[in-house]
Amino acid sequence: MSVCTILRMGDARLLALAQPVTDFADPGLNVLIDDMFDTMAETGGVGLAAPQIGVGLQVVIFGFEKSERYPDAEPVPQTILINPVITLMTEEEDLGWEGCLSVPGLRGEVPRHKQIRYQGFDPQGHVIDRTVEKFHARVVQHECDHLIGKLFPMRMRDFTRFGFTDVLFPELKQDP
Repeated sequence: MSVCTILRMGDARLLALAQPVTDFADPGLNVLIDDMFDTMAETGGVGLAAPQIGVGLQVVIFGFEKSERYPDAEPVPQTILINPVITLMTEEEDLGWEGCLSVPGLRGEVPRHKQIRYQGFDPQGHVIDRTVEKFHARVVQHECDHLIGKLFPMRMRDFTRFGFTDVLFPELKQDP
């Protein structure tokens, strides 16, 4: 287990499409997941996608009880989600502030669907199937975007709502 370097916006690897996991018995999958959790914990993130540490596989992790970066967010259960599929449960969107470990020090207001269903697998190949809303839905959409080469600024519609975290939210713990 180790803390990995997080790729930053501008690195072409963040724009690539991630490949599905095909071998759930590969011991490297568990090493990857452990490294992702170590990296997320070290950086204070609420989620992380494998492409953010240079691994082009469809693996995302997320979850927290309390976040210093998002103090008003409700808890999200710790989840390892492999080969995710998102289904929109409503066309209704919500605007919310997002940051990203690959876009350090910046936040932007991003539209996301209010309610989604996500499906995929855990590391043992068991099915995960959840319908979620609010911040939980936002986190899943954000992390899964990394699997299709999208960063949150690419989803923004109003760049007057984009800026440095310490300027926009001086009371928050600063992004790494």
